[in-house]
Amino acid sequence: MTYLAKPKLLRPDTPKNALGYTKRDYEGAISTLCAGCGHDSISAAVVQACFDLDIEPHRVAKLSGIGCSSKTPDYFLGNSHGFNTTHGRMPSVLTGAALANRDLLYLGVSGDGDSASIGIGQFAHAMRRGVNMTYLVENNGVYGLTKGQVSATADKGSKNKRGVVNHDAPIDLVTLALQLGASYVARGFSGDKEQLVPLIKGAMRHLGPALIDVISPCMTFNNHPGSTKSYDYVREHNEAINRLDVILPRDKITAAYAPGELRRVVQHDGSVLYLRKLRADYDPSDRVGAMNYLQERHALGEIVTGLIFVDAGAEDLHHYLNTVKTPLNRLDVAELCPGAKALEAFNQSLRHG
Repeated sequence: MTYLAKPKLLRPDTPKNALGYTKRDYEGAISTLCAGCGHDSISAAVVQACFDLDIEPHRVAKLSGIGCSSKTPDYFLGNSHGFNTTHGRMPSVLTGAALANRDLLYLGVSGDGDSASIGIGQFAHAMRRGVNMTYLVENNGVYGLTKGQVSATADKGSKNKRGVVNHDAPIDLVTLALQLGASYVARGFSGDKEQLVPLIKGAMRHLGPALIDVISPCMTFNNHPGSTKSYDYVREHNEAINRLDVILPRDKITAAYAPGELRRVVQHDGSVLYLRKLRADYDPSDRVGAMNYLQERHALGEIVTGLIFVDAGAEDLHHYLNTVKTPLNRLDVAELCPGAKALEAFNQSLRHG
């Protein structure tokens, strides 16, 4: 097995942050994702955000589930703690880690399948319990590792690469997070680094559950089914002795636009996204207003991006559970098991009448 490591040699004039780290210190292995994948742009945004915030890499714990998105933690913060969980179970593993060691910064990386399908229950409870985490959803609307079926976030009426129409209503994780009590809710676009980096920085400095739903187009599984140059057409009309996947490189999709502006973004397959960046005078402190605004724009076929909601006075799970300030993994046996008398006194405090 070959490990794709990046060279350590740097120019003498390489910029450093206040801690003396370069951006290379926040990077990871070389990406094995498809060339032009939006997920790589998200990884670059995470690197930039941590570099700008002067975060010590060893203070970050990154956890993920299963999917193309969940591979990306290998491509950033190579000197941080990391754990790859089973499909859809990242939130509960992260919750346990956060309860054991509150001193780390927790970054959960997931995808639309990992969070909106098999892991939707885990996603919901992480949001409502107030787990102190930055939860990044790399949302491309397809299952890339299993060849492009539509995911639970795909819009109704959209087609997969085989031309099959999706008749199911989409799950909007942003609206769901707002309803469940998340205290920092945002949506970004992988091609708009100027907007995405500040959103990640804000999330990592926020106390409580911070969700960022990042629209990240999949360039491999958006081939038009009617094309005679599509992979499906060639396979159906070619008497091949074996089956191979050819993934052609594509340019990354980028989009820079001003607050309040509507931007039309054409994807690789010709489909169009309409991105609406929130105005400068938008009030992100109104939870109900945020949900109403999302519904209004969705009815017009627009995807709202920016900081949608934030509760500046939010608390986290440790506050609600009244845990001690010392991380639980640093307490000794006597502190964790104070004895039968302490247990009896605690049980008595729960009895009424």
